[in-house]
Amino acid sequence: MPILGPDHPLAELLARDKRFDVNAYLFVFEALRYAQENLGLGSDHYSEDDDEQEEPDRHVTGRELCNAMRAYAHQQYGYLAKCVLNSWGVRSTGDFGEIVFNLIEIEQMRKTPHDRREDFDEVFDFAEGFQHSFQFSAPEPNDEREY
Repeated sequence: MPILGPDHPLAELLARDKRFDVNAYLFVFEALRYAQENLGLGSDHYSEDDDEQEEPDRHVTGRELCNAMRAYAHQQYGYLAKCVLNSWGVRSTGDFGEIVFNLIEIEQMRKTPHDRREDFDEVFDFAEGFQHSFQFSAPEPNDEREY
């Protein structure tokens, strides 16, 4: 975990809102980067606040981000993804929305005028999305293998 000074906006947020562990916030940042760089998600969006912006932001919708977080959690934590997220206080896609909008509030993330906190609600069921979606299969028998 990175060391946050007491004046860092995230440190102040964590002191004020104790619902989620700092790792949940860091996970959201990492999953957003994963969505943009690995999954190619995000349409170009120029911020209305910055007329001198050279490159557009790569905007990812709430639904896209939730699905990217599921994929990233699977990649990072495998079958334990749900347990890890739960240990950080994250129990639903709506919690992802709470985290994202907390980050928007402290100006660590941005939103478009069309983004709403509700965009994250019930995108997928956590039990189904993290545990039941894994499928295990035995390797095909191969008569040529030596034991």
